[in-house]
Amino acid sequence: MTVFFKTLRNHWKKTTAGICLMTWGGHWLYGKHCDNLLRRAACQEAQVFGSQLIPPNAQVKKATVFLNPAACKGKARTLFERNAAPILHLSGMDVTIVKTDYEGQAKKLLELLENTDVIIVAGGDGTLQEVITGVLRRADEATFSKIPIGFIPLGQTSSLSQTLFAESGNKVHDKSQTPCRDSINVRHITDATLAIVKGETVPLDVLQIKGEKEQPVFALTGLRWGSFRDAGVSVSKYWYLGPLKTKVAHFFSTLKEWPQTHQASLSYTGPAERPPSGAEETPPRPSLYRRILRRLASYWVQPQDAPQEVSPEVWKEVQLSTLELSISTRNSQLDLASKEDFMNICMEPNTVSKGDFITIGSKKVRDPKVRADGTECLQASRCTLLLPEGTGGSFSIDSEEYEAMPVQVKLLPRKLQFFCDPRKREQLLQSTAQ
Repeated sequence: MTVFFKTLRNHWKKTTAGICLMTWGGHWLYGKHCDNLLRRAACQEAQVFGSQLIPPNAQVKKATVFLNPAACKGKARTLFERNAAPILHLSGMDVTIVKTDYEGQAKKLLELLENTDVIIVAGGDGTLQEVITGVLRRADEATFSKIPIGFIPLGQTSSLSQTLFAESGNKVHDKSQTPCRDSINVRHITDATLAIVKGETVPLDVLQIKGEKEQPVFALTGLRWGSFRDAGVSVSKYWYLGPLKTKVAHFFSTLKEWPQTHQASLSYTGPAERPPSGAEETPPRPSLYRRILRRLASYWVQPQDAPQEVSPEVWKEVQLSTLELSISTRNSQLDLASKEDFMNICMEPNTVSKGDFITIGSKKVRDPKVRADGTECLQASRCTLLLPEGTGGSFSIDSEEYEAMPVQVKLLPRKLQFFCDPRKREQLLQSTAQ
């Protein structure tokens, strides 16, 4: 034993390196073991649903999965096959997996989709936006949009995760910790897949964004246009600077013309009153006897007065001179008991100093809801954004880049039903009751 310790002391460099390597290896093996336990527990829970008997006349639920293999730097297919696919198959659903090969293919495939009971999106914000745009562009979107949608976050940005899934020990909704990180992806993906199996849904608002010529694009999060957005897009160019890349990207942005003012004209109309929750349900058809009595009674009833004229919508116009403009839904902070439907229009002041621009911009990369002091916010159900001629730059619509142009934005309240974690739904109901 003395010789052993003497050898370790004489070769202390190799000993230190060996201890570090063994510690890292043990931690890695322990993480893999925990991941396998999570997968096993999720599969056992899904098997309970798959073993349930269905009525003789009922059909097996059909699920169509739109998988983007290129998401998460090409790891999405492996992540899906290891963590999500076994759960879906064990749940008893008839699963069809459609893999997209290029950008925009999901929109075209949804035009050809015929019969399905569930639509599942396995990818990031870009894949999700393509799917909802394809759904809402269909000629039969009024009925097709009632199909519930499941979201399995596999991309580098998954903005909807915070809305649909409860927080776990790891803060998966933080964009600095995306599902591509091996330390967090298993629990996050299995929880999202189990939410689809359990069947709890919440209604989400959608923004319809239409340019002058192109077909409308639909968004669940919103639209951003301005300097914070432009600096955030350039962060990836400075990957070699590690944790300093975000601040460096915003610093170089301040070296351009300052202040970076964005001019535009905005017309908008205020919030719309939310109809009762049961207003969309079709009442049952009365019996033949009641219909005959109603028809006979109509002969003796005096004619009703002419319906009152609906007052025209009031539109307001604002001239913008802002550092950044954002038009967003309230999906990140759902209020199921709200009596009004509206989207938030936020205009950040162009008086922000360069130091504050770097500080606030770095926070916005992690949480886009961060606002500069003096930000003006409006509530609207529809708006029109007009840009001066020759305006360059780009919009970010659900983290996807589009050319900046005049657009009309319309809120489609509670348009789509998304599967959510039952724990998250319970939290929403409790906050509504309070």
